[in-house]
Amino acid sequence: MSDQIQRFLFDNTNVRGELVTLERAYAEVLDRHDYPPVVNRLLGELLAAVALLTDTVKLDGTLSIEVRGSGALSLLMAESNPGGELRAIARLAEDAPMPADDAGFLELLGEGRIMITLDPREGHRYQGIVALDHDTLAGCLAAYFVQSEQLPTRLWLAADGVRAGGLLLQRMPDESQNQDHDAWDRTVVLAETVKEEELLALGPEALLHRLYHEETVRIFDPKALRFGCTCSRERIAGSLVTLGEVELRQVLAEHGSIDTQCHFCHTCYHFTEADVEALLAGDDTPPPVLH
Repeated sequence: MSDQIQRFLFDNTNVRGELVTLERAYAEVLDRHDYPPVVNRLLGELLAAVALLTDTVKLDGTLSIEVRGSGALSLLMAESNPGGELRAIARLAEDAPMPADDAGFLELLGEGRIMITLDPREGHRYQGIVALDHDTLAGCLAAYFVQSEQLPTRLWLAADGVRAGGLLLQRMPDESQNQDHDAWDRTVVLAETVKEEELLALGPEALLHRLYHEETVRIFDPKALRFGCTCSRERIAGSLVTLGEVELRQVLAEHGSIDTQCHFCHTCYHFTEADVEALLAGDDTPPPVLH
């Protein structure tokens, strides 16, 4: 099964949808970290969700979903861009006990919020926030669409540590071509019958036939997805500068240089004393990157 997102719509209705399947990109995220199985599964759901939302909003830029909580799992974050590149990380709270394999979404995260950030290449950055007040990630994201008064949207997500998958349905505002006014309710009810193993094991056409064999479904060409990181020496350097001159000089005094790495892909970046002085002076010409 390839990593891809598949758009589809129901003819003569104002209902559209997307299916996402992930395996290699998901594996590349997990291979870079050592998370408990229950966290691996949630990261898979988040990767599927960020891919679905990025394709839904047709954003020429970056979309990120950040989940912050007060429980053993303090952070989940995933990011996607129009090129089909995905990345994700998780963070466990310090001194938190290892979560049980069957721990639920809210049990892991506790009280918190989800921040969805749209960062276009041109135009203004937008951020929406929704509380963690549903039992699943999919439920919280559906609540976000309701709260932000966007188009009615439902999601179904699944992941097992090897594969991740997701289904999204959305009701469009255009009624001019809608000849089936019960289509939204009917397609949602049918989607509610989907099993996690079907989201993970079935290809898009097989799953759509399983759910909607009595509907007229138009399927578009799939779009490939892959793991990709947007880190760069320039971005890391910019983050270092925000620490301030005093803290940077203190680190240099203790270690003689600064070594840091991207949390997502683990690429290492080395900054000598001369590099840091150049940054503080406003000269950001980058030396070579260490991998």
